[in-house]
Amino acid sequence: MRSLKRRLRARYGWLPLEELRNKVVLGHTAVGLGRFERSEIRRLLATMPGGVRPRARVATVVLTYKRPDGVLRAVESVLAQTVRDQVVVVVDDGSGELPEFPADPRLYVVSLRHNINVLGVSRNVGMGLTDSDFVAFLDDDNTWHPHHLETALKRLDEGSPDAVYTAMRRVLPDGTERDILSVEFDRKLAWERCFLDTNPLVVRRLPGMRFSRLRRNGKVAPKEDWEFVYRFSRRHRVEHIPEPTVNYAINPDSYWTAWEMS
Repeated sequence: MRSLKRRLRARYGWLPLEELRNKVVLGHTAVGLGRFERSEIRRLLATMPGGVRPRARVATVVLTYKRPDGVLRAVESVLAQTVRDQVVVVVDDGSGELPEFPADPRLYVVSLRHNINVLGVSRNVGMGLTDSDFVAFLDDDNTWHPHHLETALKRLDEGSPDAVYTAMRRVLPDGTERDILSVEFDRKLAWERCFLDTNPLVVRRLPGMRFSRLRRNGKVAPKEDWEFVYRFSRRHRVEHIPEPTVNYAINPDSYWTAWEMS
């Protein structure tokens, strides 16, 4: 059995095999979550002015749950981007604990009708409420440098990729820098390493683009971020920009991610 596992891992990779297992074991969870996602898009779209999806060059989806100070900092970093042609949707995962946001016509704040703890569904809802050429993502414990979108869009406009991701400056809770995560995109390298993340990602909006709806707990690998980028790269070019434009918090109290601080 161990010999078979080694052969399978050598041929297909550890993370793709884990994701296949996830689809078999957790596939049933996606059915109800898909219905929830579609009903939430319909419900929340009705609250938009005129019931119309706001249009911009870039739509940024910010996820939050019980972190009002963090999401305020995250949103402020998005609104401070040098790229002004964007719409920003904050998707609260049913907590209702939101700060007072800046009065900016580009900003929309919505809350799911109850907590689901499935990042893929929350991001799909945010995308479903917007209309744009590109989509970007940010979580409530992270921030962007002011030129993040400008840097990504320049590569997308000048080159041939459909998605790019920048380097991330990973910081500890006390604000000190731990390291800079900068890994060139390589699908085979992604077989074994979870270096793919949505916080530095800017992607061209294409038909049928969505995140996994599987209900993953903290021990399930890989995460939605990895699955989305890996699956997207099957048919679309993904490139890395080795410039750090994201401050990424390594947070031991994270709602979504279990970190080892050693």
